[in-house]
Amino acid sequence: MFELIFLGTSASAPSARRNLPALLVKHDEFRFLVDCGEGTQRQILQSGVGFKRLNRILITHAHLDHILGLAGLLSTLMRWESMEELEIFGSAGALERIHDLLYGVVLRKNSPPVPIHLRTLTPGVFFDEGGLTVSAFPVYHRGSDSLGYAFEQKGHRPFLPEKAEALGIPPGPWRRNLVAGQKVQLPDGRTVGPEDVLGPFRPGTRLVVVGDTGEIDSLLPVCRGADALVMEATYLDEEAEMARQFSHMTARRSAELAQRAGVRQLFLTHISRRYREKDVLQEAQSVFADTLVARDFDVYTVKREEGSSED
Repeated sequence: MFELIFLGTSASAPSARRNLPALLVKHDEFRFLVDCGEGTQRQILQSGVGFKRLNRILITHAHLDHILGLAGLLSTLMRWESMEELEIFGSAGALERIHDLLYGVVLRKNSPPVPIHLRTLTPGVFFDEGGLTVSAFPVYHRGSDSLGYAFEQKGHRPFLPEKAEALGIPPGPWRRNLVAGQKVQLPDGRTVGPEDVLGPFRPGTRLVVVGDTGEIDSLLPVCRGADALVMEATYLDEEAEMARQFSHMTARRSAELAQRAGVRQLFLTHISRRYREKDVLQEAQSVFADTLVARDFDVYTVKREEGSSED
C-alpha cells in the first residue's frame, strides 16, 4: 500500500490554489519526495507531514519549476532539522544543475552539516529494501534527461491459517518458517511444506509516477497494469499543437495512456492555471473514467484490489 500526498500540482508557475510540483510517496517507514518546486518546504509544513525521514528526494528532470525548492528545503533542514544524510536521486543532467544550485548558491564554500549524496541514476532498480523496490525509467521531455519512477511492493503468497489449523500446525517457528518458504518438521514428526499452507501468488501494489513528458508510446510497458499512475495534464486537447511544441501532455493523451496500459487509477497533476479543473477532468474522463485531478494537500491511498492479478 502507498500513500500519496500531493504537495504541489501546478504547471510551470504557481496559481492561487496550486503550488509548484512536489509529491510525497509513503510506504511503511519509507518516504520519498518526488520533485521539489519552489515553496515545497512551506507545503510540507502546511500539510502536517513534517520533515522527519524526508531524506530521499527523487527528481524527474532539471526544469526550474521542479527543483528550485531544493535550495530553501536544504537551508531549512540545515538549520532546524536533525538528519543523518540527504540523498537526491536523478539523471546526470539533473544532478549537475542541482549541484550548481546547492553548492553554488546555498552552501557556497561551506560544508553541509550532513552528508549530501547526489545519486546518478540509470534505468533500472535503484532501491530494494523492506519488500519495496523503486526503479527509474527514461521519459522524453524536450531533451531534459528526464526520468520517471515505478514503486512496487514485492508479491507474496498469503498464509492460510485455516489450512494450518486443519493440519494441526502449532503457532510459533513452524508457521514462521512455512511463510518464509521452508519445509518444517512438526513435533509429531510429520513434514509439511509451504505449498500446504500458502495461497496463490499475489503481486504487490505498483505505482508509476511519470512527471512531464511529450510522448506516451515508450511508457506503455512500465505503466501496464499499474494500480495507479500519476501523470501530467498541462494542456487541454484544444491546444494539442502547443502541447506537442513544448513536449507536454493534454488531459486526453494522459487518459489514453491510462486506458491503453490498463491502469486502475489515474491521478492528473501539473495543471495549468489557464484551465478550469472541471474541464481537465471532463476531457480525461471521456477517455478513462477512473481519473482524478489532484489538488494541493490531497491525500490518496493506493493498494491492490483483493483478487486482482497481472494479466
